[in-house]
Amino acid sequence: MDWLKDFFTNPFLLTSLGSWFIAQVLKTIIHLIIYKKLDFERMYGDGGMPSGHSATVSSLAMMCGLSFGFGSVEFAITGILAVIVCHDATGVRRETGRHAEVLNELLKSIETGKPVDLKELVGHTPLQVVAGITIGIANALLMYFLVFN
Repeated sequence: MDWLKDFFTNPFLLTSLGSWFIAQVLKTIIHLIIYKKLDFERMYGDGGMPSGHSATVSSLAMMCGLSFGFGSVEFAITGILAVIVCHDATGVRRETGRHAEVLNELLKSIETGKPVDLKELVGHTPLQVVAGITIGIANALLMYFLVFN
């Protein structure tokens, strides 16, 4: 059962999941402040401020850089992964959300009964991604220097 202990004490996994959790909690709080409505879907849903995806991959890359060196293959792999995920969050996924907004308006204009809503919060603005990256890097620095070293 060493693999189970290793899994639950892995600093890279714990830091990445912690960054995701911090971003999702902040996203829920920000949504509550802006819309005056508590929406628990924000805890696991995509889109919104800040980007949980960006926080997760940025903290993983930072932990690898701090642990193995910024010239290591581990940092190169996770760094490229982070760039791809963050780019995708502001590109394809953001455009998908814009399409959903337009389609939802079209569906509402057709009087066929109950409108079907497509998920609009699937991507991120550049600011949301930068906020996620900042959370991920800050959490990785805290975890690396205060908890795991």
